[in-house]
Amino acid sequence: MNIYVGNLPYTITHEEVKSVFAAYGEVAAVRLVKDRETGRAKGFGFVEMHDDAQAKSAIEAMNGQEIGGRKVVVNEAKPRAERPQA
Repeated sequence: MNIYVGNLPYTITHEEVKSVFAAYGEVAAVRLVKDRETGRAKGFGFVEMHDDAQAKSAIEAMNGQEIGGRKVVVNEAKPRAERPQA
């Protein structure tokens, strides 16, 4: 299951996010979104967990919790909407 994690501190690392979610099960991947032009973190990302039950447990436990002084928003990621070609 793909999990959306929002309102992350801009300075957080992949390893820090992985260690937080590893408490709920095996983390397959972490992807933090960065601005294409500046390379700066945008404050959100995605955590992939293979086991849906573990992922749901992580969502329930982590949504609204504080990481690095910010209350994070955690929910199941929705499929990316198609964007019109420019």
